[in-house]
Amino acid sequence: MSVAGESGGRAQQMRQQAQEMEKAAERVTDPDERQRLKEKARRLKEQSEQQGGTGGGDIEPMV
Repeated sequence: MSVAGESGGRAQQMRQQAQEMEKAAERVTDPDERQRLKEKARRLKEQSEQQGGTGGGDIEPMV
């Protein structure tokens, strides 16, 4: 696997973690904890975009 493929896979994992945190935040009743989870999810999304773009970073074009 190429370096780009590895970072794309990592970015995808980070996006999935962010989605899970957002779902968890929806279930939490404590407003402070909800805000903390949402903020953490937002940071993970930003990092994933920097790592591998917004999607498909691990797919190499066929020539």
